[in-house]
Amino acid sequence: MALEQPKSVDATLELLGAGRYVADRSLATALHLALSLGRPLFLEGEAGVGKTEIAKVLSETLGRKLIRLQCYEGLDVSSAVYEWNYARQMVEIRLAEAAGGADRDALAKDIFDERFLIKRPILQALEEDEAGAPVLLIDELDRTDEPFEAFLLEVLSDFQVTIPELGPQVAKTPPIVIITSNRTREIHDALKRRCFYYWVDYPSAARELEILKVKAPGAPEDLSKQVVAFVHELRKLDLFKVPGVAETIDWVHALVQLDHLALSPEAIENSLGVLLKYQDDIAKIQGHEATRILNQIKAELAGAAAVA
Repeated sequence: MALEQPKSVDATLELLGAGRYVADRSLATALHLALSLGRPLFLEGEAGVGKTEIAKVLSETLGRKLIRLQCYEGLDVSSAVYEWNYARQMVEIRLAEAAGGADRDALAKDIFDERFLIKRPILQALEEDEAGAPVLLIDELDRTDEPFEAFLLEVLSDFQVTIPELGPQVAKTPPIVIITSNRTREIHDALKRRCFYYWVDYPSAARELEILKVKAPGAPEDLSKQVVAFVHELRKLDLFKVPGVAETIDWVHALVQLDHLALSPEAIENSLGVLLKYQDDIAKIQGHEATRILNQIKAELAGAAAVA
């Protein structure tokens, strides 16, 4: 059953919490404003910090359909918005010819009917849905090229697309639009002006520990604390790709699966590939460096526990 959108920042925080998403107040504020004012929310940040998850949680908690447009280089209108079903159109033409006496103007009008239209994610998101406006996730926009960005301007400002043969297709109820970017390139200002912008940073240690309590409730608390501290130390280093929140969660699950109750050099050695995704990074950390970080965080955690 579809729910109404939250009416306040506190209600937005509760909504995200109901979807097991641990957000800070600034993110909830940006999301609340985007929802209440009907503007797209542009989320930018490193891969793995939870940008895509926000759209999934919104869809789940509000009971709305999630329509995802995964961006890639070369993405065009026929893949993102619509295309005509040429095979069915040809069959229609052959049937009309076989029947004889086909009027060419009437036939041309008939084959560009909505029956022959293949609707892609953006056009689907503009359609009415009995559950309420869907959540349109335009994921990793930075992977597309500038012409596609330019096309999106009409969609994001007027919530409509124009099909030459059918005219403007306007959403009666604008979809909830979440756009994500990993910032592999800059997105044009014209597109950003049509959105509310929010930079999704890595969480603080305290918030990442809260995330683990929600996402990996069966993990021992001491193990979760050590994992968070270890990951935060890794994020200070010059690695090709530092671990995101998704990797932190995966690592805890992997360590629990391997029956580790606490971090040890052996535990790290056996599971480092869950956390780091490049061989150069693994080679840099494993062995002496991993032991150094482990000893450091254990000393810091012991000191913090003694003070408490």
